Amino acid sequence: MKKLSWIDKLIYFFNAVFAVLLLFSFLLPYISPIIFPIVSLLNFGIPVLIIVNFLFFLYWLVKAKLHFLLSLLSLLIGFNYITSIYEFSKKEPFDEKKIIRLMSYNVHHFFGPREHSNDNHVANIEAFIRKEKPDILIMQDYSHDKNLKLIDAYPFVYLEGKRADSKNSLIIYSSFPIIKKHNFNFPKSSNNAIFADIVVKGDTLRLFNIHFQSLQINPNIKELQESDKEKLANRLGESFRKQVDQLALIKPHIENSPYPVIVAGDFNNTAFSYLYKELSSLGLVDAFSEKGRGFGKTYDFDFIPIRIDFSLFSEEDFKIHDFINYEVEYSDHYPIKTIFEIK
Repeated sequence: MKKLSWIDKLIYFFNAVFAVLLLFSFLLPYISPIIFPIVSLLNFGIPVLIIVNFLFFLYWLVKAKLHFLLSLLSLLIGFNYITSIYEFSKKEPFDEKKIIRLMSYNVHHFFGPREHSNDNHVANIEAFIRKEKPDILIMQDYSHDKNLKLIDAYPFVYLEGKRADSKNSLIIYSSFPIIKKHNFNFPKSSNNAIFADIVVKGDTLRLFNIHFQSLQINPNIKELQESDKEKLANRLGESFRKQVDQLALIKPHIENSPYPVIVAGDFNNTAFSYLYKELSSLGLVDAFSEKGRGFGKTYDFDFIPIRIDFSLFSEEDFKIHDFINYEVEYSDHYPIKTIFEIK
């Protein structure tokens, strides 16, 4: 450090801070939000921490200083986390007769990318779905009163809301028969989860459509910085705790399912979270990690590539052929589609 200029000493200080934050973030999947709820917010910033540490690494490397080792070691320790941010997978060839196409889409009450959008995006979303032709379509933040006209394409429908006029409904559209339905009816929450047992090409699968507790974070970074920090921390802490409680209601139905399981929807959390780790521990694999490409961004959160919408499959029961992110701006979320077959 003695050979560094005062500017480089300052840069190295911030380098150390970001390296420590990155290393700490790697522990987040093992820390229950019940114990330390507010620290769970850090997992939303992991992509930024990785990028910043990589820039520090390049800075010291160009200057031929061994100080590059600090960020390099931090990045290497979290190598598995880094590879989960950006995927280079290629789709596999498949037999059209065997595959199933599943799409998940939080349609944001059909308001469009922002809460107070003046445009009604029902027609846009309907046209998009008809073009992509998923065999099974699940939606979150579905509004009863918008009258999406898809019943001709999907003869089997399961719609569930917390109230008859709910704008936070969940819906499953299916080309295949639904033989069982279940509503979890999350307590003290406008969010919810449902599942349906669906008979698909001679097999039966159990599909969960999940919308874990919303965080109610403004996606505009500037407005987020100007918000009341104490109120924000308290609200986020409560949301993370509710997510853990909601997961506890769902887990037994995954573990005891007599059929292959798909867990999909809006998790309102990331792949670096305790919530995601707990679901993965149930033998579920992430379709994006298997066959995704790019950052896999699913939520409009300014410049940060946030992935909070997922499709998880019981590893022993399914083969993933392709995973697609669509950057269509009809909602504050982006739809995702998985092409798979039952083994």
